[in-house]
Amino acid sequence: MAFDYNKLWRLLEDNKMQREDLRIEVGMSSATLAKLGKNKIVSMDVLGRICQVLNCDIGDIVSYVEDEQ
Repeated sequence: MAFDYNKLWRLLEDNKMQREDLRIEVGMSSATLAKLGKNKIVSMDVLGRICQVLNCDIGDIVSYVEDEQ
């Protein structure tokens, strides 16, 4: 199971927002931000708070991609 957060990074660019600004507004740790940067799994709570801050749907920030076997 793999997730891709490229949509999130594009959305931040569109909103002229830095990753650190998002981290602060969402109230997430730098470790969680690093996980997002590495396309690692983060909690639904964090994803929900990101959606709330960016006023978007979860599909606007994350995509599911098949693992390469």
